[in-house]
Order: sequence, then C-alpha cells, then structure tokens
Amino acid sequence: MTEIPEHLRKRAEEARAKAAAAKAEPEAPAADAAPSEAESKIPAHLLERAKAARSKAAGAEAGAGESVTAAPAGGTAVATAAPPVAAGPGGHTQRLLTVVKSGSIQDVKAAPQDKVHVWPHLLSIEFVAALLCIGFVLIFSIFVNAPLLELADINKTPNPSKAPWYFLGLQEMLSMFHPMVAGVLLPGIGMGGLMLAPYIDKNPSNKPEDRKFAISLFTIFMMSCAVLTIIGSFFRGPGQLFVFPWAAGLFFEL
Repeated sequence: MTEIPEHLRKRAEEARAKAAAAKAEPEAPAADAAPSEAESKIPAHLLERAKAARSKAAGAEAGAGESVTAAPAGGTAVATAAPPVAAGPGGHTQRLLTVVKSGSIQDVKAAPQDKVHVWPHLLSIEFVAALLCIGFVLIFSIFVNAPLLELADINKTPNPSKAPWYFLGLQEMLSMFHPMVAGVLLPGIGMGGLMLAPYIDKNPSNKPEDRKFAISLFTIFMMSCAVLTIIGSFFRGPGQLFVFPWAAGLFFEL
C-alpha cells in the first residue's frame, strides 16, 4: 500500500472537523451579508453596481406588490402582485467569478538559436577561400620570379644576410635584445597571451564592441609582428644598419 503523506492526512482531518462543525451549528442567514472585495475578489465598482441593482430590484418589488389595476366603470379594483424576482445565493442576481485575459493557456516561446550547420554553411565558405588562395599563389608565381639562389659559400657571404621574410620579425628582435629574450621570452608571452585570451574574455558575444580585450590583444600582437617584419625587410642594409630604402636602395629579395 502507498503511504499517505503527513500533510495530506492533516488536511483531510481538518476538512472532516470543519464539516462536522458545520453540521452541528445551524446555518446562519447570509442573505444580507455581502462579501467584501478581498473575500470575493470582485472589483469595488462591480460590487457597487450589484448593490444598486439589488436595491432597485427590491424597490420594484415593493412597488409592484402595492400596485392596483384599475377596473372598468362600476367595477371593483383588483390588486395584482408581480411575480418575485429569482435571486441567487445571498440575494445576488448576478455574480462575476473572475476576469480571464485573452490568450492561449500555454504560451510557448522558442528561444532563438544562434547556430548553423557545418555543412553547407561553413565548409562552402572555407572551400571558396581555399580556391581564392590557390588562385592568388598561382598568379603570383606566374608574374614574380623567385628562383633558388646559388649554393652558400663561406668565403663569400652576402651582406646583408637576412632570414626568410616570415622570420625577419624575429631577426629584428635579435638585433635589439638578448637571444634568450628575443627568441624565447617575448614570443612565448605573445603566444601564451593569445592562448589565454578565450579563458580571460568569456563574453559569448560576437560583436567587436563587446570583445574589446581579445581584439586589443590580437591587434597588438599582429601589429608588432607586421612592424618588425617591415623594418627588417626594407629598413636594414649592409651590416644590419638602419637605412632608408628611398635613399640607400632596397636590400630585400623574395
């Protein structure tokens, strides 16, 4: 058997005790007792309208009970009583239960999902981007001659001797700082900051004005790499000295 919860048992005992007390006491007349606004949950203006209607109906009853119909000449007058007006419990002729707002019982609102499928939305864009990159490299290789240089000769080293363009930023830092600082510490700080950016800036928004920390960090990193690469490519001449390319010439090869 299923055990009945304690609160339900207490509620049932209270209901039985209330019913027994109601049977023992005689019912009090409630015709004249009008429920208050808090008990009936009926607005005050509706209660006033109902009271006015009841008093009007009572006055009409009293006037109709005393009305006398006139008889023809020589006859006697006959008093007629109007039929009683049917009233509800407590003497109410009408009762407002509640006001229900229009609308469905279940208002289901679907939350918007800011998600799309990988195929075809993402992969199609990546495929087009890959085709554009391949086309750019193909056209660049047709118009720009980039042959391999001759074998290195220890007795004839080029001046200046520069690294490939993608390492010129690192070579530029090596000319300014200690190799440990320029080759390990500063690149490690930059890459570590980029890796920690998603964990520091946890804002889920994709709007640039809401991601100021992450965008500022990435912009500083990219601009530093670009400036160092440009200086090492065009502003370093023989002996890695600082020169102006429009005055001393261009010491840079692809």
